[in-house]
Amino acid sequence: MRRGALTASLAVLALAMVAPFVIVALNAVKSKRDYTANGPFSLPEGLSLEAVADFWIRVDFGEKLFNSALISGSVAVLAVLLSVLNAYAIGIGRVRGRMWVLVVFLAANTLPQEALVYPLYYLAKATGLYDTRLAVIIIFTVIQSAFGTYLLSAVLGQFPREILDAAHIDGAGRFRALWSVVVPISRPTLSVLMIFFFIWTWNEFFLPLIFLVSNDNQTVPVVLGLLQGEKMMDATMSSAAALLGIVPAVAFFLIFQRTLTRGVTVGALK
Repeated sequence: MRRGALTASLAVLALAMVAPFVIVALNAVKSKRDYTANGPFSLPEGLSLEAVADFWIRVDFGEKLFNSALISGSVAVLAVLLSVLNAYAIGIGRVRGRMWVLVVFLAANTLPQEALVYPLYYLAKATGLYDTRLAVIIIFTVIQSAFGTYLLSAVLGQFPREILDAAHIDGAGRFRALWSVVVPISRPTLSVLMIFFFIWTWNEFFLPLIFLVSNDNQTVPVVLGLLQGEKMMDATMSSAAALLGIVPAVAFFLIFQRTLTRGVTVGALK
């Protein structure tokens, strides 16, 4: 009896989570006349991509996709690379003041982005990087790598010393041991971290809104947020905008779902 109630509760919860996405998707493929006549909760009379096409052309959505993919992909790769180098020195190299270094990285993760805007804005202005994608890449690489360093330091701190000693006996130096031994063994964890960094950066809105003021440099969340206040957008175009904004991140997650599951499973087994 309890199992049946639990199953029913999970089904209701899953339906409640999926329902908004389904409603948005249905309204995105409705014509304006269909939406006006039948409302937001009816099935579309026919498939219409007019709202999707209008929104795509209106904001040059292909360019915004490229900006988001470039920034998120660069941050994911660079943040993981920086995290590995930092964590290798802290977790395996056992640098002096290791605990205080970790405290600094932990404190950096707790800082709200609003507290970073003022100094980062003037720093970007002073270096000529304001309103460039490079500025956002650098900022989020540092922010994400702070979390990655804290996490990987704990993981690499438990790395088997016997494997590293064997590599050193074979003549491997510190950097060779890192790239030939530590990174391949830690690949599942690094893959999971890279996926999270990509999705987290893709969904960022506040800092890109501040640092990317030119239309050519804006990302998907920024252009979606700016268009929400425009009165010229009807309900079908708003639904199309929301659908196009979420589909790339969901698609990326589904493509790398197996990698994510494998990484979590391997970490749990270890």
